[in-house]
Amino acid sequence: MSKKIIVLGAGISGLSTAYWLVKKGYDITIIEEKNEPGGSMISRRINNFLVDYGPNSGLETTPLIRKLVDEVQLSNEMIYANSSASKRYILKNGALIPLPMNPFSFIKTNLFSTSAKFRLMAEPFIPKSDDGYYQSIAQFVMRRLGNEFLDYAIDPFVSGVFAGDPEKLSVKSAFPKLYRLEEVYGGLIKGMIKGAKERKQRNEESKQSAKMFSFIEGMQSLPNAIAANLKDNIIFNAKVLNVLGTNDHQWKVIFELDGKQESVIADSVISTLPAYIASKIFSELDDKLVEHLNSIYYPPVMVLYLGYKKSDIQRELDGFGFLIPSKGKKHFLGAIWSSSIFPNRCPDDKAAFTLFIGGARSPQIFNMEKSKLIKIVLSEFHEIMKIEGEPIIIESKMWEKAIPQYNLGYIEHENYIEQFEKKNKGIVLSGNYRGGISVGDCIKNSELRIQDL
Repeated sequence: MSKKIIVLGAGISGLSTAYWLVKKGYDITIIEEKNEPGGSMISRRINNFLVDYGPNSGLETTPLIRKLVDEVQLSNEMIYANSSASKRYILKNGALIPLPMNPFSFIKTNLFSTSAKFRLMAEPFIPKSDDGYYQSIAQFVMRRLGNEFLDYAIDPFVSGVFAGDPEKLSVKSAFPKLYRLEEVYGGLIKGMIKGAKERKQRNEESKQSAKMFSFIEGMQSLPNAIAANLKDNIIFNAKVLNVLGTNDHQWKVIFELDGKQESVIADSVISTLPAYIASKIFSELDDKLVEHLNSIYYPPVMVLYLGYKKSDIQRELDGFGFLIPSKGKKHFLGAIWSSSIFPNRCPDDKAAFTLFIGGARSPQIFNMEKSKLIKIVLSEFHEIMKIEGEPIIIESKMWEKAIPQYNLGYIEHENYIEQFEKKNKGIVLSGNYRGGISVGDCIKNSELRIQDL
């Protein structure tokens, strides 16, 4: 008889995990609270504008992504970013300045001062830190690359990826590959050169060189396609209440469906639910685990989607978008030029943008009335982008708990979760609070987490 495994959550982590397990011949059931797959991947076509309320794209950092896309018959819908999308801007003194992407453009850029450029050239001669795990990304970058690189490259990047605070994010947990460059090779520049050879051997791409992808109808197409392959294995509209141990070393999953309480017995339970939800579900198994999971911070983020007539925009849309450093003191973190990155995001004579507000940098901003906040953001955005008309479409989504923050001390959470799994054989805690927050990380980890089952 095949092993019975329950997967909690039908986001990309849960669906990918379930897909690999079904291929291995296990008896799988996915329990999902919503009435559709995808988790934070939500795509909608509104008045011929394609809105992604969650992830707008992914990076093809592992061959598993293409393997999964091919196997769920989604290859014909997979699209790659336009070549211009590699150009990213940083707001400095009210102007959008391209982030230099190669040594020649770095020498020419006015994003950094001459002294900052010389400071960067000293990086190979900076010794390793004695701080080990307990360094923020801000401390790490300031020590190795200097203040300006922190202010105008890393600070906005951290806000763009994590909606995070560089003073709080752990370099070891949030940016393990960056941390490893120093630990293994003694420096970033040396490590990038030598690390490229290792990635080639593993058939992996760095996030800097990996191709950006999406789908014709948005990112939710991927979970939708995986779910279509697993349709008989998914229970929708079911809220998991509790996971308990049984006398014969199995696990009892209690959930609510159609107003009734039901349960199922399994040999293994894989949770891909957010940490703050998992803490409630496993509360009767381990009090200390609850403390660790509840200590993982998820800041609030508002996604603001805007559509305009192209004729109202007075600057060229020749890139991915722009990020705003903390020093920029704006009411939003940055903007993705959605219709410039992928085709068919809106009518040809229109342009679409996705803005991000809040995050760990300014969670208190949501104390302001929503309409007032949006009005201020629109004013700032129009000034930066030289937009003369009003948006013809405004869509927003508030993520009260958006992205898990791998803050200082996160290693303690990671270590305890591992101990918990060893003590409770058959339970696996997965999802984007373990091993990386990106779509590529979630797919890669979905295979890694099941290898010992």
